[in-house]
Amino acid sequence: MPSIRFVIFDMDQVLYDYKHPVRLKLLEELTGRPAAEIDAAVWGGPHEDAAEAGTPDTAEGYLAQFAELLDYPIDFDTWCDIRRKMMRARPDVLDLVRQLKATADVALLTNNGMMLKAALPVCAPETIEIFGEKAHVSAEFKLRKPDPAIYRSICAHYGYAPEETAFVDDKAENVRGAEEAGLTGHVYTDVVAFRSFLSLHGLV
Repeated sequence: MPSIRFVIFDMDQVLYDYKHPVRLKLLEELTGRPAAEIDAAVWGGPHEDAAEAGTPDTAEGYLAQFAELLDYPIDFDTWCDIRRKMMRARPDVLDLVRQLKATADVALLTNNGMMLKAALPVCAPETIEIFGEKAHVSAEFKLRKPDPAIYRSICAHYGYAPEETAFVDDKAENVRGAEEAGLTGHVYTDVVAFRSFLSLHGLV
């Protein structure tokens, strides 16, 4: 079994609880527009997938597009506040990742646009504390999970072979994409199974 030297983590539903209905409720309260209508307008079309793959390629561009789809003006601080309120850190998982740093290099890779990249210090400060400059959104690579190319790209960026890299995500299709690229995958279900996975590979 190859030695794992690099572990890449998804963010939402792995390191943090993620509650999209909370975001929709807050946006409904902000705009007066029905939540279902907001969901269809902002997330129901091609725009979010395109943003996750790097179009728009700036936080400002993303925020302008978001406001247009929302049909309501929204500033950086308001967007961040809503994103922060719809997620909650999972301290037990984050502590395991901190512990893991003693035996492996770690990085974050979340399917998101450049707006979240700019917002991470506000919405998810733990990611900056733990991963630093290795906290990435997919838009930075102009690709999105589960395309195997994105996993090869982040491995190459940090100088690791896919065979010495592990990837953790709550979505099975994203893990399959990583495995197709040659990484060792783990579908996150709970912290107990996650700890067992790390232990199996001698990482904790």
